[in-house]
Amino acid sequence: MSQASIEKRRKSKKRRTTHAFSDRSEQQSALLKKGALLEPGLLEAGLEPGMMPADYATMKWKNEFDCTHLRPLIICRGPVRKEAMDIFERMGIHYYGILLSEKDSVMQARALAPELRQVKDPERVHRVTDYSGVDKQERLKRIDEILRIAKENDYNAIFAGYGFMAEDEVMVSAVERAGLRFIGPCSRTVKSAGQKDEAKRIAESVGVTTIPGMDQLASATLLAEYPTFIDLKRVADINHLEVDFNHWMHEQNMHLIAHAVLESAMARGIDLFTIEALGAQAVKEISKIYREFPENRVRMKAVLGGGGKGQRIVASPAEFEGDLTQRIERATQEVPMLVQAILSAVKATGKGDNKNLLIELNIETTRHQEVQLVGNGDWAIALGARDCSLQMHEQKLVELSQTSEGLDNAIAELRRHGANDEANVESAIEALDADKAILTKMESEAVRFAQEVGLDSVSTFECIVDAHQHFFMEMNTRIQVEHRVTELCYDLQFTDPDNSSVYFTVESIVELMVLLACHKERLPKPVRVPKAVASVELRLNATDHALQPHPGGDISYWSEAGADELRDDQGISMRNPDTGQFITYTISGAYDSNIALLLTDASSKRASIEKIIEIVRRTRLCGHNLKTNLDFHYGVLNWLLYNSLYAKVTTAFIKPYLTLVGLVLQQVKKLDLNVLLPLLQKQYIAQGCDAAAAKAILGKKETLILRPLNRLMQRPHLLSAWLSCVKPAITFTDEGYEWRSNPVDLLLETYHLLNMDWQPELPSAYVIWAHDHQLLQEAKQFYEDLSSHLPESFSSLSYAELDAQLRTERKPSSLASVDDALWSSIRAAHKGHQLGLDLLALIPLIAKEIGFYDLKVDEQQRVCYPDPSKVDLQSNALHKAMLQCLEPLPDMTSDEILSVSGGMFYLQSGPDQPPFIEEGQHFKKGDPLYIIEVMKMFNTVEAPFSGRVDKILMDNHHGEIVKRGQPLFKVTPDQEAQTVDEDHRESGFEFSSRWVARLLS
Repeated sequence: MSQASIEKRRKSKKRRTTHAFSDRSEQQSALLKKGALLEPGLLEAGLEPGMMPADYATMKWKNEFDCTHLRPLIICRGPVRKEAMDIFERMGIHYYGILLSEKDSVMQARALAPELRQVKDPERVHRVTDYSGVDKQERLKRIDEILRIAKENDYNAIFAGYGFMAEDEVMVSAVERAGLRFIGPCSRTVKSAGQKDEAKRIAESVGVTTIPGMDQLASATLLAEYPTFIDLKRVADINHLEVDFNHWMHEQNMHLIAHAVLESAMARGIDLFTIEALGAQAVKEISKIYREFPENRVRMKAVLGGGGKGQRIVASPAEFEGDLTQRIERATQEVPMLVQAILSAVKATGKGDNKNLLIELNIETTRHQEVQLVGNGDWAIALGARDCSLQMHEQKLVELSQTSEGLDNAIAELRRHGANDEANVESAIEALDADKAILTKMESEAVRFAQEVGLDSVSTFECIVDAHQHFFMEMNTRIQVEHRVTELCYDLQFTDPDNSSVYFTVESIVELMVLLACHKERLPKPVRVPKAVASVELRLNATDHALQPHPGGDISYWSEAGADELRDDQGISMRNPDTGQFITYTISGAYDSNIALLLTDASSKRASIEKIIEIVRRTRLCGHNLKTNLDFHYGVLNWLLYNSLYAKVTTAFIKPYLTLVGLVLQQVKKLDLNVLLPLLQKQYIAQGCDAAAAKAILGKKETLILRPLNRLMQRPHLLSAWLSCVKPAITFTDEGYEWRSNPVDLLLETYHLLNMDWQPELPSAYVIWAHDHQLLQEAKQFYEDLSSHLPESFSSLSYAELDAQLRTERKPSSLASVDDALWSSIRAAHKGHQLGLDLLALIPLIAKEIGFYDLKVDEQQRVCYPDPSKVDLQSNALHKAMLQCLEPLPDMTSDEILSVSGGMFYLQSGPDQPPFIEEGQHFKKGDPLYIIEVMKMFNTVEAPFSGRVDKILMDNHHGEIVKRGQPLFKVTPDQEAQTVDEDHRESGFEFSSRWVARLLS
């Protein structure tokens, strides 16, 4: 930077300081005009007229922890970057800068990082190629570049948020050496707790429960070639490694010596084994585990990385045929390729990168829970947990608070409202008591671990919970994406050790990180102060109905956040300050699929779920080529609401759930809505209805009934939400069904669920049409009048009893005072209002037959699945087929294979790996053909049929951007494409006719 630029910055900083004094002078003048008497020095301490001495003492003590001298450089992106900017401003930290990657700024039009809209000074935006770099060498260059930017622009602190280099010990150490403050855990904590292998060893040393497995694959690989002390010393000497072998002279554990040699090699940027050797050793180690646990799968994890990246699961030998040795060989066949994929995912394929992997038993039925930790290097405190079990592709989707106060509240709520079902209530309470015991133990172990690693900021202690036990998984030495879930439940109160009446409260975890960075040693141990009993966060991602990443798309409108909604959207929802109009935003997909975080809190778990469902229901998100998981959240949350809010949902839940939704959609799509009402009309006439009356009534109701059903059939996750909503309204019997609630009320609820309530100010495409609204309101008014005017003994009947009475010609004795003409009129009106509403039971009946309502929760709050003999939801083949039903593949010709989605095309699993397929090569159905990277997720695409590749249509085999439906390969299939004989295909008419006949049988 030139001397002129530096001088300009100094003058700008001086102007800011002068402006602060100017504000103070204006404040003092205003107070004097009011006749206020100020003692010398009180204004500077923040004391205003009317303050008591205790207020002065509090203000004075709080001012000792002032952080306005901090000048941070923000080196992360996304929602946490904007949150940090907002928090800094609130704390009086007005001089901060941000990095802006090329991918965040120039990749697509209208894809500029939206949080930049609030940056007033363009000189505080520093452009870099990328936030971290693709390998070790690039990361080191980026670290040097960040430190140079900080020095040249007078920043004295670094905020890394989450992602990129937030947990990079090399980065943190470099910041510390440069004399800057790192707003996060120190390098000692990051090094000891951030590396999964080291963290596991520390955890075991302090009595923390860990997962069975091995954490020394790298040292085992080295020892396979250099097995003795002499061998290790020789290889260290050859490579000029600085290892004090005198220190290790009497060490019996060769893995520790090998680990020391490897650390020295990494420091010098040297590899002592190949990735191929690492893969071969992984096969040996996993084979040993499989001999002891042949029914289990195994998970491999890179020691560095987070957010689900750098993890792969190895198939269980039980999935294959043959004797145990043959089954193990089949199960471990892909392990070398998986090792390469893991290292590529965490960018650890370069020379000197840490290539160690953990190998652990995969606990199949786990819940994922994590404890929020805060510490200053001396004390540590836990702030409850978050349940993150609802996830897909190792990526969290829904996060729910898990606190002792919340569990106590849930138990009390069950006792209040469960008197009619004592046995099930006691079982549910027992299950919640077990959850509380696990939470208490996790918090205790988390604090013990935090103190052992010297935690001096915020971190997360991640566990998996299996039945009544838990296992420590890893510690994330950074703020988490879902940290606000904890913020909504707890504040931290810091009290003056010399005066218990003097204290201040911190509500924000980012603010807490800043305080710890500036004053960690002086901050007394706080107490946690409960706020909301329950909170929930949804990750709004750019994914399709099958939860597969969907790149690109424009957001052209997003409704305003409601009063109960906390929305972290990077500033996407900010309106044009001049016009108030929404600014179109393009989702570039350069980094990940997350668009926003949607949160709310409440006084109970039920209230928090109901609030977030209402937030999703009212959200209108529109755009071109735009796909998000908003509908999915609506479906799965309604499933929870109508099954059990306390369900012990595991990380394996989403896969069978999606399969089941796909199965329902597959059958429902066969319905021909154009013939449904005419078919019903024929059935009604056959049962004695007047033909003209039936035709007239059903003609009026056609759009009233079919519009919402059409919308449900087009959006599978709304269909799932509706089926859950229908559950308490219907009883399935051997003969068919009975309504427990009035179908008129269900139709009203259906329009509400679809956010199609009558709102005359909105376009008719969004809401119920005026004449349909009038029909529905007339029906609603009829039943309200019926309830209020008839005797109580009649109006208190259940709907099933009421319906039975109104379908009987003979007038009940309780209605002796009602004349026959009125009774006949009531019956006719009831029949007219109900005519056609049988269709509302059609889709639930189909769902019941498929097994949708067999996915439920037992009295112990465990999720129960349909009988596998009825539908095998664990079948991978069925799951893949149903994902294609939820999100159909592009139409293919017989001689081409098209890209299943947009993204980055790769023909091999890694830069040094052979291509999956070459021109002229034959492939079998199910063979891997290519990888498509979307939103930082690598998806291996398999051949949909067998054939031969005639030509590869991509010029760049390792990193070319493709669009959905783009031809990738010219092929010759082994067999001609088969077409279905139209005479043997079940028509929509036949399917509809058969089900309508069953409906009214």
